Amino acid sequence: MKKLIKEFKDFALRGNVMDMAVGVLIGGAFSGIVTSLTDNFIQPTINMIITRKFYSLEEIAGYASAFGSSVVNFLIMALILFFLLKAMNKLLTIGARKPEPEALAVKICPFCQSEISINATRCPHCTSHIPEAEEEVQAEIAEV
Repeated sequence: MKKLIKEFKDFALRGNVMDMAVGVLIGGAFSGIVTSLTDNFIQPTINMIITRKFYSLEEIAGYASAFGSSVVNFLIMALILFFLLKAMNKLLTIGARKPEPEALAVKICPFCQSEISINATRCPHCTSHIPEAEEEVQAEIAEV
């Protein structure tokens, strides 16, 4: 049962699934704006042209208010989704380990400034002896 829950958690919190869910929710909220625009501006304008109906200032203010309300609803939903995803991402990073920096695989020759292996005692480019590498080798020999 624990394995099933872990698999579901991995599936549900994967980036693609979360992006799709946010897209569906934002799309639904945006459709409210489009519907409001059609019902409150385009349709009354078409009615004015076809039927020569004139609207009072109160009706126009009501249409503008309804459209403004749908825009505010969209912005509130987008803001809530933003904070929700931000909090979820923060929770997911709490238990995650930070990647440890890799050990250097190369170093710079102090004489010719070319990159050489970290274990090299002599530079393959200028054939100089690397001082700190020789000290390490001699310390290891002394220990044995």
